[in-house]
Amino acid sequence: MKRKTPIIITLVAIAAIITATATIVIKTPLQHPAPLAPARVMLNEVLTNDSSDFAELKGLDKKVEAYMKRWEFKGASLAITRNDSLLYAKGYGWADEEMNVEMQPSHIMRMASVSKLITAVGIMVLQDRDSLSIKDTVFGPSGILNDSLFNAAIKDKNYHKITVEHLLRHQGGFHRDPLFSSIDVRRQMQLDHPPVKEDFYKLILKHRLSFMPGSWQKYSNFGYLLLSEIIEKVSGMPYEEFMRKEVLGPAGCYDMHIGGNYYEDKRDNEVRYYTHSGDGKYIEDYSGNGKMVERSYGGNNIPLLSGAGAWCASPAEIARLVASIDGRPEVPDIISQEAFEQMTEYFDKDTYSLGWNDTDPAKGWKRTGTLSGTCALVKQYPDGECWIMITNTSTYRGPSQANYTEALFKQCRELYSDKLPKRNLFVKGE
Repeated sequence: MKRKTPIIITLVAIAAIITATATIVIKTPLQHPAPLAPARVMLNEVLTNDSSDFAELKGLDKKVEAYMKRWEFKGASLAITRNDSLLYAKGYGWADEEMNVEMQPSHIMRMASVSKLITAVGIMVLQDRDSLSIKDTVFGPSGILNDSLFNAAIKDKNYHKITVEHLLRHQGGFHRDPLFSSIDVRRQMQLDHPPVKEDFYKLILKHRLSFMPGSWQKYSNFGYLLLSEIIEKVSGMPYEEFMRKEVLGPAGCYDMHIGGNYYEDKRDNEVRYYTHSGDGKYIEDYSGNGKMVERSYGGNNIPLLSGAGAWCASPAEIARLVASIDGRPEVPDIISQEAFEQMTEYFDKDTYSLGWNDTDPAKGWKRTGTLSGTCALVKQYPDGECWIMITNTSTYRGPSQANYTEALFKQCRELYSDKLPKRNLFVKGE
């Protein structure tokens, strides 16, 4: 027995060394928190208008309906949470007037630039896994997109200073944002096909930057197209597949999709989109085929927008995503505390937050979105309430329409916040 003791001690010592070495060398990927019961509720399969039909909230309904009438919205959908509990989800007006389909909280709609919030979360998930850092450079020898396509296009070496964070904050310095100018780009580049993302890369990256990265900001859909490309490159998966599997699924969002261009492309529970009347309602199809189309159906190449503006969802599922990234304990976050703090760090009114438009602690967090045929607003208030509205009709106000929606929220919160039911539709869905 005594002769075996040194061997046992030696084996134990070796095991300890191996364990210590493994601890140093091997990185364990970030594991998402185990989703709670709420994440298993398929919200868009169970929510109906009847779920939020309360006599004491008829006044709220009338306020929303009056707002819709004022701006000639065909339909709208509203979701309200408090402390990560879904209290209210209701549709108003028409999801598809021609087909006589009333709006329900289960209908999905294009969310336009609210998509940028989803993309930013995808970047933070990858950072949490040590797959990238928002301080990483995007282009050049040490950049994430160190590929022949990008290297051949770039002439201005200042591009090598652009970081992931610069893209998230619209501080890349690009001289142009052409994603809504497919016809012009096709003619300018003399293409025999509608421009694809590679064409946009070649067109934009050959120009000098308008300002040094990080020194200023200029809203850029193109920057978020690059972020979508980064997610594909780092994850090794198509952008939508990664987002649905590694971000939206863990958040309990099962019915979010990249939208299509035409009415025939819509999903079964997707709305019809309506463009406001006036000049520009009908324009040439983005493909350059010469056909005149209603702007919301062919005026822009929606899938091309990718992480900059192509996602479709219901307000209820967007609320579920916000509950999964807001630092509150009721719903487990899918990002780390550090990532949450980075996304919501506030500098001043002239600096974009990560994915959010702004995160002023005194006013709350805001994310807006506008496309032909849709207006969207996500507003998270300091008191723990989150109000989300999407419409299936656009207005001549464009992006500034969100200011009017925010004013509606303010009025309705003052009158009806204390009348909202105390429940959690995330859990029961009914």
